[in-house]
Amino acid sequence: MKEMNRRDFVKNVAIGGAVLGLGSAVLSKPLKALASGQHDIGQCKSVRVKCISELGWFDSKKLVSQMKAAGGGKTNQWIIPWDPKNAAGSCTLIDMETLDGRHHKILLDTGWSREYMDEAFKREGIDKMLKNGEIEALIISHEHLDHYWGLETTLKYNPNIKIIIPSTFYPEGMFYLRGTEYFEANARNRITHRGELVQSKPKEVNKLYNGCAVAAFDLPIVIRVRGEQSLYFNVKDKGMVCVTGCCHQGILTFADFAQEKIVGGDKMYGVYGGLHIAPFGPVKPEREYLITGMAKYNFKKVAVNHCTGLAAVQKMVELGYPVVKGTARYGSKSDLYIGNGDEVLFG
Repeated sequence: MKEMNRRDFVKNVAIGGAVLGLGSAVLSKPLKALASGQHDIGQCKSVRVKCISELGWFDSKKLVSQMKAAGGGKTNQWIIPWDPKNAAGSCTLIDMETLDGRHHKILLDTGWSREYMDEAFKREGIDKMLKNGEIEALIISHEHLDHYWGLETTLKYNPNIKIIIPSTFYPEGMFYLRGTEYFEANARNRITHRGELVQSKPKEVNKLYNGCAVAAFDLPIVIRVRGEQSLYFNVKDKGMVCVTGCCHQGILTFADFAQEKIVGGDKMYGVYGGLHIAPFGPVKPEREYLITGMAKYNFKKVAVNHCTGLAAVQKMVELGYPVVKGTARYGSKSDLYIGNGDEVLFG
């Protein structure tokens, strides 16, 4: 494939983004609020969450140095020359059981390295689930490289899968769905997505199944990414489960939204995913409030990993939070948190 120059690159991205924008559906009819101002998403029986991979990259120092060398946090991620050998990826399988016994499987994010993710998919049987249509949708939390750039691996097994993204995606991320390659960034997807594409608007509660909803939050994120969407599950007789990719909106904002906007949100049950508190080392003083502030929700299960950071998890354990431990296998660095190949049941 011939490398395009900068002018053609920008032109193609703009055209691709426009074409995809016209062909995609927008969740423009969110649940109507009740008189209380809350939204009733119903209830489900249980939610089983399996960590396919929480290891976004292998070497944090290398990742940060490459970002700084390219201009820092305000640089467009699609033009930073990332080292593909440092790429791994974040990806989660969600299996929700409704009250009538039906199961709905969702993939949250699709990792970064195509090779790494393909190995993880085969290890956990995701490749077969995708091939036979057992996984109903791919939800992209946000377009950061370690959550989205491994898209080709998912599409290889099911190019027709329904994909749900935040409506805040930039043109580059939209164009990536069509099949393209960003040479500078070592990012590639050569398989065109042929299925339904749905965009969720910020501040809206969008019900996917009884007891399950997705909500997007609009905020600027480092290396020119905007917006993140997360999931809520209302488990009967247990409470609300908050599932997220990186939670750039902050765990307090994430949980508060459920308490204010969703029926049943006054009773928190669990949280899963990356909380973006200490992704690169120690907990900075200005981030400690995110950990101490979690106490008010009285979570029964805290299954956090990825960008939460080991130091943050250690602090949660010190505070007596019910942290779900893992096995520290397949590359995860500690058994103090739920890692690669581990799962947690809410229900």
